[in-house]
Amino acid sequence: MTSLTQQLVDALGIMVLGMGLVFLFLGILILGVELVARSLSRATEASKQSMPEQPMSKQPMPEPIPTLDSRLVAAISSAVHQYRASA
Repeated sequence: MTSLTQQLVDALGIMVLGMGLVFLFLGILILGVELVARSLSRATEASKQSMPEQPMSKQPMPEPIPTLDSRLVAAISSAVHQYRASA
């Protein structure tokens, strides 16, 4: 074989090896995620069965945000207007 043909065969072998390793790694990763998801779903189901259901308590409504005083807004607007007019 010529040098170019040998290099192409080596490159193809390296490419197939690399793609195979990536495929193997992703397959193991997917299996690991599936196993963790199954074990967590079993654990949450077991904890739900062991805990008695408690009624939802009514939480107090948050206090409304106070509105701005219209006189304060007018004073600030007037001050900004005077500053811009002088500058």
